[in-house]
Amino acid sequence: MDDVAFRLLLDRLNLDWEGYRKVRKGVKKRIRRHMRALDCRTLPEYLEVLDQKPVERTECDRRMTVSISRFFRDRAMWTALQERLLPGLIDRFPDKLNVWSAGCACGEEAYSFAIIWALLKRQVGCLPALELMATDTNAASLERARIGRYPNSSLKELPEHVRSSFFESQKGGKRFEIQSFLRQTVLFLPHNLLEGPPAQRFHFIFLRNSLLTYFRDEIKIPAFRRIARSLAKGGLLIIGSHEKVPLSMVDLETDTQFDYVLRAVA
Repeated sequence: MDDVAFRLLLDRLNLDWEGYRKVRKGVKKRIRRHMRALDCRTLPEYLEVLDQKPVERTECDRRMTVSISRFFRDRAMWTALQERLLPGLIDRFPDKLNVWSAGCACGEEAYSFAIIWALLKRQVGCLPALELMATDTNAASLERARIGRYPNSSLKELPEHVRSSFFESQKGGKRFEIQSFLRQTVLFLPHNLLEGPPAQRFHFIFLRNSLLTYFRDEIKIPAFRRIARSLAKGGLLIIGSHEKVPLSMVDLETDTQFDYVLRAVA
């Protein structure tokens, strides 16, 4: 599949070329494998199958997902979260925090938050109740997240004391498994970001490098509006550093050079 055909596929799926441009090599490889499995030699043949067989359209959507992450990705954002943003949220919501990692891939982001929460609890003792939900459309990624086993490369941002406190080394340090008490902190669920949010109110939402990166405006703007409406007044929503949202919906505050922090106004 060349770039011309790939862009035609993106158009049919309402996906954005700029979002996929740098990661298209791996995605095209997965789509070519799907086409061969369906005995489709051309893009029109493939699109016809997708139109006629919803199960294959679902499989195509799964293969279009991009699961690139690691623990504490964009370290400056996590430092700001740990030192300033999270304490501020706790002051505003002292009883309970509902947190959503939307488009969680294999769980590194959700577990990173769980680690920060555990470290903060060691420092201050009493914290609000925490409900930490992580969602994705890719069932295989969710299963990997629930298992919580990662290669050493996923932990390169972590200091040694964090590794030893929250991970168990396997295969001579080539793989690391999240300790069971931390896995129990996160509820992993299937969810499509184009649908309504999985709960009524969240105090904190991670929406980084997913909806706003890979979908076209006519799809992502209504979906983002629904997600923003699920944010509690005074809550925080974090997006990726290269992502943009309709500024009429939020007050935008540049927090670090890596990420933007958005505070809902409604």
